[in-house]
Amino acid sequence: MNINPFEVIETRLNSIETLLLDLKNQPKEQSEQPQQDELLTVQDTAKFLSLSVCTIYGLISKGELPVMKRSKRCYFSKVELINYLKQGRKKTLAETASEADQYLKSRKG
Repeated sequence: MNINPFEVIETRLNSIETLLLDLKNQPKEQSEQPQQDELLTVQDTAKFLSLSVCTIYGLISKGELPVMKRSKRCYFSKVELINYLKQGRKKTLAETASEADQYLKSRKG
């Protein structure tokens, strides 16, 4: 009895899609309230990111960190720093599979 590998893949993708839809439709927790922004100094930012002050200045000079400058001082938005950290996030296998499924669906139509 030969099993078609494409049918197996389609079945697995459908189950992943179902799980993702279930997660999406779950009620959100109360803890997900909008974050209040806070301005941090270079020293505060170094502590927040667990980096040295020298490394923070290096990232500023390379233009990698979102920074605000006023009168020779650097300030950082805590929300922007969190977003900066999230940009370095790698996708899970489920997210990659979901994107592949969406791509394949868009190619069919």
